[in-house]
Amino acid sequence: MDDIQHWVSGYLPYLKLHVLGIETLNTLYMTLVSGALSGMLGILIGTFLFLTAQEGKKENIAVYRVLSFIVNIFRAVPFIILIILLFPVTKWIVGTILGVNAALPALVISASAFYARLVEIALREVDKGVIEASQSMGAKLHTLIFNVLIPESSPALISGLTVTLISLVGGTAVAGAIGAGGLGNLAYLEGFQRSHMDVVWVATLVILAIVLCIQVIGDTLVRWIDKR
Repeated sequence: MDDIQHWVSGYLPYLKLHVLGIETLNTLYMTLVSGALSGMLGILIGTFLFLTAQEGKKENIAVYRVLSFIVNIFRAVPFIILIILLFPVTKWIVGTILGVNAALPALVISASAFYARLVEIALREVDKGVIEASQSMGAKLHTLIFNVLIPESSPALISGLTVTLISLVGGTAVAGAIGAGGLGNLAYLEGFQRSHMDVVWVATLVILAIVLCIQVIGDTLVRWIDKR
């Protein structure tokens, strides 16, 4: 490892490989944990929006409008402002406003609202004939959701989750710039503020590599699942 670091230092004098490795893992941790939680919450909220919308299985326009308004609010607030607004909540949940865990509440709330709307759109695209056929056979609500809606919309749900994960990578970079750790923190504090541009470029390239990997995996899963 020391030999590799010595070789790298000849071309990238300010880059420390062990720090790059740690911050890459921090970025992956924030992305995957918040992505998993956002995926579950997004499907829950998006399904509820679909069911309570006009002509939905559990139509309730008042509930739909209130929930839709809340989702739109969290989607509209710029992420860096949302982090600041959630400082008291983050402090209460995590015990600190610094570090990788402190970034999770804002990441989850922002991404859940974003993904929930994508889930609602995906469910609206399910063939109404399939839904009506399952209802005519006496399918209960949970059967309709888990055996019809989610399976039929799974390619769109995975595509939406892929987009959400990519946005989360960008979110971790923003959170890192104000103390959450990760590659954003490395690029801003160790790179930009100290004029170590080699660190900025390498951190940026690693972020791009993560985004490309997520996109390739998501596209592969969609092609594998989509039998149309």
